[in-house]
Formats: sequence, structure tokens, C-alpha cells
Amino acid sequence: MVAGIIYAALVVGIIGILIGVFLGIASEKFKVEVDEKEILIRNELPGNNCGGCGYAGCDALAKAIAAGQAEVSACPVGGASTSEKIGEIMGVSAGSTEKKVAFVKCKGTCDKTKVQYNYYGIDDCRKVSVVPGSGEKACVYGCMGYGSCVKACEFDAIHVVDGVAVVDKEKCVACGKCVASCPNALIELVPYKAKHLVQCNSHDKGKDVKLKCGAGCIGCTLCIKQCEFDAIHMDNNVAVIDYEKCTNCGKCAAKCPVKVIQ
Repeated sequence: MVAGIIYAALVVGIIGILIGVFLGIASEKFKVEVDEKEILIRNELPGNNCGGCGYAGCDALAKAIAAGQAEVSACPVGGASTSEKIGEIMGVSAGSTEKKVAFVKCKGTCDKTKVQYNYYGIDDCRKVSVVPGSGEKACVYGCMGYGSCVKACEFDAIHVVDGVAVVDKEKCVACGKCVASCPNALIELVPYKAKHLVQCNSHDKGKDVKLKCGAGCIGCTLCIKQCEFDAIHMDNNVAVIDYEKCTNCGKCAAKCPVKVIQ
């Protein structure tokens, strides 16, 4: 009986060794070569896998950068420091990587915007956008306030305050998920240092804007006349700032009669 146990143990041991050798040979024969740069780049990425870079997570971005298919500054979460480290790995300059943050182009809080009816239903902007009037607020261009952007943000950087989404600049990493979630295309990425931004997205004419909201751009063009740097223009009845030209002098904001330029 003892001999049988020893024999069985030897057989199991030999089979285990043979399987181990076979797996070792197979792993060497069929292994996928990974670029060393890809591994080093992946180690520098933050690992949030937020998709803000346009790729399916940090692994995919690292592979794309190593293959020269993506910029070394493609990660919005890591910022300038991460871009510089990846640039060193790739042997290129990271260039200027100015920090950006999300900005909500609406100032139509509950006390400023007119209400057309009371809505009771699912709190989701995309679903509400298909109901008559696109929700309670009279302005169909403004923030609905149902929080789709809040749900999309993985960094707790955006919240609905008094009916309008507000971004916490210090928490925002410019991943762009809130931008994609807004059915009214109200959210855009702007330079962190930008001090003057137009808080309106309405394309109605001045008279119609005033009937719906007390904080909308009325298209008076006074801001344009004040700007000495050609940094602000009207686009479909709403003022738009060119951040590359803007010097943050503040003259446009000071002259705006509805104080829609923050």
C-alpha cells in the first residue's frame, strides 16, 4: 500500500514537471513582445482609466504613445508633469501643456430663468431633452440642471447649484466626460487661467432672451466695441471669446449690461 502511494506521488510529480516544462516552452514561443517604452509610459500614467484621452484606458494610451500614434501630452489627468516624464521616455519635448478645465456656458439659475411648467420625472438631461420644451426652463439652450454631467464626472468636480451645473476648477482634470454628457453642448474646455468667460449659450435674439432669462447675452455687441485685442466676437447671437487673444483686461465684463461675462 505504501509503495502504491509513493508510485502515485512520483507519477503526479513527473506529470507536474512535464506540464511546467511545456508551459515554459509555450510561453516563450507564443509570448507577445511588449515595447519597453510602453511599459515605462504606462508606469507614468495615473491609472484613472477615465477615457478622457480618447483611448480605452491608460494601457491603450501607453501603447498609442509608444507607437507614435498619440501625443506625449495626451493624458488630461496627469498634466504637465506627466507629459514631461513621458516626453523624456520618448525623447521628445512635451511642449506647452496649459492646464484646462471644464466651463458651463450658462448663468440661468432658478431666480433668473423663467419656468414654463413643473417637471416631475427622471433626473437625466439626455432623457429630459426629448420631452416637450426640453424641461422646465423656458430657455432651451441653457443648463437643464438634471445632473447628467455630475453622474459622468469621476472626480467629483461638477455639481448642480441653484439649477445650474458649476465646475470646481481645482478638482477638474479636463477629461471631457461632462462635455460629452451635455445634450445642449453647454460645457467646453477652457484654459485654467482664463478669467473672463461668457456664461450664455442662447442663440435667440436679445428681446427673446430677456423674455426667458435675466442673465442671458442679448447680443448688444458692447463687449466687442470695448475689446482692444479683437478677442471677442458675436457667433449666432451670442458673444464668444478667443482665449488665445484675450489678455484678461476685463473691459468686456465691465461693459456688459447683463453681467453675463464672469
